Amino acid sequence: MAKKTKHQIDVKENLKDLSKKGSGFIHEFKTFIARGNVMDLAVGVIVGNAFSKIVTSLTNNILMPLVGVLVGGFDFTNLSFKMHVWGREVILKYGEFIQNTVDFLITAFCIFIVIKIMNNLFKKKEEKVEEVVEATKSDEVVLLEEIRDLLKKEK
Repeated sequence: MAKKTKHQIDVKENLKDLSKKGSGFIHEFKTFIARGNVMDLAVGVIVGNAFSKIVTSLTNNILMPLVGVLVGGFDFTNLSFKMHVWGREVILKYGEFIQNTVDFLITAFCIFIVIKIMNNLFKKKEEKVEEVVEATKSDEVVLLEEIRDLLKKEK
């Protein structure tokens, strides 16, 4: 067998050190990704993106045509204003701005409704848990709570 030179030994040791550092980095990355808040954020972004598509479709395909009928078949997205600035023509598409503003308001309203429904569901669950806790309290605990409440009233 041929004897390894000092340079070959140093390179091999450096590769070992790099592989240890790399696996530590990869391990840290896996730990970071596996944390609940990162996964929750990823799910939230994906669901939010899908929800945004639904709301955009609701706005563009259902609500805005109805609004168009109410205003005499007028399409907001084609509204624009042409002007000349320093010898160049500039087109201000304020109709698209109006459309995007309406999209935003409808999206915000839909999110508000979804959150309101979710909060009501969680509130009902919390009330049920409180009812169970109240039902499982011993007579001594109930008596002590009544005494506490009476003492608070006297102050």
